[in-house]
Amino acid sequence: MDVVALSRLQFAATAGFHFIFVPLTLGLSVLTAYMETRYVVTRDNLYLGMAKFWGRLFLINFALGVVTGITMEFQFGMNWAEYSKYVGDIFGAPLAVEALIAFFLESTFIGLWVFGWDRVSKKVHAWSIWLVAIATNLSALWILLANGWMQHPVGYALRGGRAEMVNFGALVSNHYGWLEFLHTLSAGYLLSAFFVMGVSAYHLLRKNHLSFFRRSFRAAASFALASSLLVFLFGDLQGVMVAKTQPAKFAAMESVWETKTGAPYNLLVIPDTANERNRVETLGIPKFLSFMATHDFNGKVRGLKEFPPDERAPLLPVFWSFRAMIALGVLFILLSAAAFIKSRKETGLESKRLFLRTMFFALFLPYVTVQLGWIVTEMGRQPWIVYGLLKTSDAVSKSISVWHVAGSLAGFTLLYGFLVIIDVYLLARYSRKGPEEYAGY
Repeated sequence: MDVVALSRLQFAATAGFHFIFVPLTLGLSVLTAYMETRYVVTRDNLYLGMAKFWGRLFLINFALGVVTGITMEFQFGMNWAEYSKYVGDIFGAPLAVEALIAFFLESTFIGLWVFGWDRVSKKVHAWSIWLVAIATNLSALWILLANGWMQHPVGYALRGGRAEMVNFGALVSNHYGWLEFLHTLSAGYLLSAFFVMGVSAYHLLRKNHLSFFRRSFRAAASFALASSLLVFLFGDLQGVMVAKTQPAKFAAMESVWETKTGAPYNLLVIPDTANERNRVETLGIPKFLSFMATHDFNGKVRGLKEFPPDERAPLLPVFWSFRAMIALGVLFILLSAAAFIKSRKETGLESKRLFLRTMFFALFLPYVTVQLGWIVTEMGRQPWIVYGLLKTSDAVSKSISVWHVAGSLAGFTLLYGFLVIIDVYLLARYSRKGPEEYAGY
């Protein structure tokens, strides 16, 4: 493998590891804030126990997520120096805002929340976790606006062989970045809801703290149903945006070779990259692919043959990742709806053992799905690091060798793998332990 391939693999590895932690942090912060708010409003100590139990799991995940995120930014200077020189004037701005505002709020108020129990008023303490949740979500916004600019560059001018920002407002209002943020955020909320339902299902199967975990399951089920529908909505809107701004990516996602108007959506497709066609196209829904791409049944869908071979994304990983992501997304809607309905009663959920086992094992599926989503997003953009502006092969540092990158890749993989093991161990340990310190739950 050459330096470009190894550098891409290294960034994919570090980003993939980091994104194991991010979605749970996004959603569990909001759920914890909701539970503590319910305690403040109702004075029901059950909600206090829920806020402390789920908040402890949030803190474990948050701490390890911060560690894995910091090292990613160093790679822009080490592995991607040419990229940093070319677009640093633009890409650095949202990352600076994220560090100065969002990360500052997180680090300040998470300390108040951890050490402020019984030291500040209940309302102030609840506000502190809400500010942590808001800051965490703001952090995701600025990072995804930066990524959205890479996907759909706006508000820049080329001067002196580099891209310079001329309109910060265009970057902030970039529709691509906002749809990417909303889709990612709702996916994180969905993952967190399935995490809470999975852990609750584990304890309900063992009839531990029934009132505590029935209520936790019910709150998460409502969160999951709303989030799964939002994932579908924002995913649909983002698909239209991709078809408009990155037609080669959309063609790879659906394995469309020929440009068509009124294109059908084929439920069963097997791509054949060697012969630039699909070996199987069957069970088609007339004109539905055009509707997905343009919200017009007679809309035009551009095929891969319109683009030079060296400007096409790797078809098979993008196509199959997208197909699997969509299938799992439909499954999440069905499971969330079932969880919402079954959890409405105050008692009896613990007797639905097959369903609870299903929800426990379903805990792991959103983690797979969010990784598939990033494969589609990032591999589908190739060969561009900034779509239509700068190719990945031109963005890598010129002064590093294959052995430098291979060595750091091995080091990062071992370190991040170790951190993931720690995270899983601590989450599993404290999840199994349950809210033992809160007698009567």
